[in-house]
Amino acid sequence: MIVVAKIGTSSITCESGEIDESVVAKFCAEVDELRQLGHRVVIVTSGAIAAGLPALGLTARPRDAVTLQAASAVGQSRLMQVYDAALARSGLVAGQVLLAPLDFMVRQQYLHARSTLNRLLELGVVPVVNENDAIADDEIRFGDNDRLAALVAHLLAADLLVLLTDQPGLLSGDPRFDAEASLIEEIVEVDHSFEAMAGGVGSDRGSGGMASKLAAAKIAAWSGVRAVIAHAHRTGVLVDAVKGQPGIGTVVVPRKRRLPARKLWIAFAVGSAGTILVDEGAKRALCERGVSLLPAGVIGVKGSFEADDAVEIAGPDGEVFAKGLSRLDAAGLREVSGLRTSQLPEGVPHEVVHRDDLVVLP
Repeated sequence: MIVVAKIGTSSITCESGEIDESVVAKFCAEVDELRQLGHRVVIVTSGAIAAGLPALGLTARPRDAVTLQAASAVGQSRLMQVYDAALARSGLVAGQVLLAPLDFMVRQQYLHARSTLNRLLELGVVPVVNENDAIADDEIRFGDNDRLAALVAHLLAADLLVLLTDQPGLLSGDPRFDAEASLIEEIVEVDHSFEAMAGGVGSDRGSGGMASKLAAAKIAAWSGVRAVIAHAHRTGVLVDAVKGQPGIGTVVVPRKRRLPARKLWIAFAVGSAGTILVDEGAKRALCERGVSLLPAGVIGVKGSFEADDAVEIAGPDGEVFAKGLSRLDAAGLREVSGLRTSQLPEGVPHEVVHRDDLVVLP
């Protein structure tokens, strides 16, 4: 079994914000347990910025992107030293892998990343993955390592994604205000009701929170990967997640149909630059017949997007039901919306969003 295990900044740092080496040691010891059971494990870890702040004499997390990137550059090697030492205690070798969104957007880089990770696993190495924060473009980045972990799970066709956090899983309410809040042990389909329960960012030290964990689990489910959201400090959490131990956390059930990598990226990893409104007939055709979106079905355009940008597609009621890459920019689409193919000016693409670039969302 291939297991992708992600641990966040809030879980591996102490209250002062510095890396808690005992937590990393506990985590790596459980990775070793999985290895001894014959499983291959990929670690996705946050914490480079937290590791860099003390070295720079900073006590609070900076707000500007450039200083954060500088802290990450200083902290990444220090973070890896902690993992190198913790894994070495079990005789394991760590391999640092820094990824950027373009590694998933550009097919050649996607294939290269996959072959590198697979080769590391074949060699018995434990890949330790993080986003390449030091040089990441602020407009094109993962934003949090939960999504990165889900994409790595898809990349490797993993069997299990474990998202470790400082909560036992997704709860039905905030336990600080709801005495009856309980653990949701299984989710068959992530919908708006569960997303509302997840709320926002959970910690000043982390960038994700339960909302990003649930979003990552949703990506994993669409990739055909079982996901578990569980408490990082729970004893034996990784082994129990692999065994499917009841009450381990929140399990998100994988969908039977695996979304291809390109469509997964369009659906979940690329931000939308605008919205295309379509009539009821076009919505029905896209949902039921899997066809391309034609100008004739477009009744409105929101935003100012360029050709090849990702856009949301909404019905006449404004509810978003799909996402895709537009072959026309917003201004050009406004000029031809509602026109039949025979009425289109020469040189204008016949499809607004080709079916190969379109994903119908649940």
